[in-house]
Order: sequence, then structure tokens, then C-alpha cells
Amino acid sequence: MSRTVDVEMVQARGFSMLIELLRAMRPKEWIKNTFVFAAIVFSQQRLWMQADAVLTVIAAFILFCMVASAIYLLNDLVDMEKDRAHPKKRNRPLASGRLSPQIAAVTAAALVIVATPLSVWLDLTYTPPGGSVAWFGHNYDFPAVLLVYALVQGVAYSFYFKHVVIMDIFTIAAGFVLRAVAGAMVLDINITPWLLICMGLLALFLGLAKRRAEIVLLEHGAGAHRRILDEYSLPLLDQMMSIVTSATIIAYTLFTATAETLPHEPFPVMMITVPFVVYAIFRYLYLIYKQDGGGSPADLVLKDTPLASCIVLWGLTSVAILAMFSL
Repeated sequence: MSRTVDVEMVQARGFSMLIELLRAMRPKEWIKNTFVFAAIVFSQQRLWMQADAVLTVIAAFILFCMVASAIYLLNDLVDMEKDRAHPKKRNRPLASGRLSPQIAAVTAAALVIVATPLSVWLDLTYTPPGGSVAWFGHNYDFPAVLLVYALVQGVAYSFYFKHVVIMDIFTIAAGFVLRAVAGAMVLDINITPWLLICMGLLALFLGLAKRRAEIVLLEHGAGAHRRILDEYSLPLLDQMMSIVTSATIIAYTLFTATAETLPHEPFPVMMITVPFVVYAIFRYLYLIYKQDGGGSPADLVLKDTPLASCIVLWGLTSVAILAMFSL
């Protein structure tokens, strides 16, 4: 009887550890990896109508989720002691002690080790219509950008750039842009510069909002948790957000009006989606300034119905326009 009880206790502890590991991998943050779908949606060849291309991008999305989770585990390992003094982060699995650091480290390494050869295989198995236009040599462009993403976000940011004022925000934004670039690379298609500019500006906006939310949450103890926060102030971040917000709206408007991959007859019809983007940004600003949100974009998107609905409507409208006016 006692042996049976011991086995059940071990199984229960193992299951509990697995749940905590999954939480530390932050699955709700995987929504950020949807940026890899941008290239296929706005591709001139309308590849989103081809099943093999869609499946390829879905596979790329999964690989980015694996690498992103490895980066989250690494980041939590590096910041474990500091997170214990944070009012929210202290409840994370590693900071609270519910997850073993050894298990987190092994899992992070395993995720990267598995994802790397799979990314090479994925790039080798997909052949785009009309042949390949690989960026870094034949069929190795997607693994290259996945590796760069892992190095920039997992190593450069975790160990250095998160402590450098302004560069910390640019590094966060670079992760979003790399996701979009990867979506084009895995399909071996070109991506319009306007789309990269829009995503880069949007990512800067999200990074600035994250820093602002941290300062508001920690108040006068912000610098004690992370020294870089002493380099920022609410007026400075508000000014930066104002500039980036305006630039994002202008860039997206120009993208819908001038991008070669979008329909322009009988008029630049994608401009119909501009109000969705403006509303989403304004709604996000409302949540930041009136609801003290912004710390986690995934939380806001998943929990705020008006914001989530606007994003879904933007996506559906964009796909409908591209389908109707590309025939």
C-alpha cells in the first residue's frame, strides 16, 4: 500500500512540475508569433490560398513558439532573483520555486536543439511557385533568421541589451520584425519594406508600453527591480509613444496606398482597413492610460473584447479584400 502511495505522489509531483514548466514557457505569449503570417497574407502570389504554403507557415509558427519558450525560460533563469522582489513576477514558476532551475535549463536547451534541424528540414521541403529566391543561399534562410532571433532575444537581450537604455526597446522590436521576415523566408518570397516598417513601429509602441507599465506598477521601486527603469520616466515614455503612434498610423496608411503587393484598382481598397488600425491603437492607449495595462500585449489582446474584436475584424476584412480584388 505504501509503495502505491509513493508512486502516486511521484506521479502527482511530476504532473505538477509539468504544469509549472508549461506556465514558464508562457503559451499565451505565443500570440506574438502570429507575425510570421504577415508575409503570406500580403504576398503578391496570394499564397494563403495554397494549402502547402499555409501548412509551411503554421510549422514555422510552431518552431518560433518553441524557440520563444526557450528564450522565456532563459530570461526567467537570468532574472530569477530579481523577479522574487517583483509584485507580479514573483509568482512565476521559477521565481516562486515551484519549478526546478535545472529542469527549465534542460528544457530550454532541448527546445532549441530540436527546433534548429526542424527549421532546416522545413526550408528544404517547401518549394515556392516559380522557384526559390532564398535570401542567404539555397534553402537556409529560414534557419538563419530563426537562429538570429534566438541569439538576439535570448542572448543579446537577456545578458546585455536589457540593461542599455533605448536599445532594450529596439531589441524587443527587432524580435517582432524578425518574425515577419522569417515568414517571408520560409516561403522564399519578397516582403514589402512598408510592412516591415509598420511592424517595427508597432513593436516599438508595444515595447514602450511595456516599460511604462513596469514603471507605473513598481512606482518608486522600479530601479531596485531593474536598473534600466531609472533611465526612463513617464513623461519621456509618453513623448516617445506619441511619436511612434503617429508614425505607425502614417506608415500603415502609406502601406495600404502604395505597396505593390496590394490591389490598387478601382482604388487602394486596403485603405478601408485603416480605421481598424487607428481604433486598435487608440483602444490600446485607453487600456494603458485608464486601465494601467500594457505590461503584456498578449493579456490585453486576450482579455479585452473590443481590442480582440477589432483585430479579428481587421484580419477578416484584409483577407476578404485581398481575395475579392486579386481575382
